[in-house]
Amino acid sequence: MGFTIRTIGAPTPDFEALVDTHTTFCDGTAPAESCHRLPVSALFGPGLTVWTVTAADGALVGMGALKALPGGDGEVKSMHTRQSVRGQGVARAMLETILAEGARRGYGALWLETGAHPDFAPARRLYAAHGFVETGPFGSYRPDPHSVFMTRRLDVMEPAA
Repeated sequence: MGFTIRTIGAPTPDFEALVDTHTTFCDGTAPAESCHRLPVSALFGPGLTVWTVTAADGALVGMGALKALPGGDGEVKSMHTRQSVRGQGVARAMLETILAEGARRGYGALWLETGAHPDFAPARRLYAAHGFVETGPFGSYRPDPHSVFMTRRLDVMEPAA
């Protein structure tokens, strides 16, 4: 599958629709207090960079974001791939873009929160394959049985698996 990854500075209707799909997916796996996805308005706030993945036909098929954290680290946010193209390398390419940008910025590590629900197992495998390891909550997160927290050092970058 051919696709293009680019940053966007403001939401578009197709981006908002993909965020809605992401929200519906997340809301179906955990109670509201355990869902940590960002609304569209927050994704374009200070310290955040948003990427979209577009298929050769122009369809928006994926997204991801990188949030600057205090202390020189970053957080992977809002990774989502349309179900119709899962398993075709969209999420891998998006994650590799975020990893490269984090390294370019000189971040010491990237952190993320993802779901513990079985529907998130492919995402957890992707993160693990790219060097992320499970850890405890970070930042303002608290322990939550519906969340898995992961981190990866960037100051010791190694090629992805």
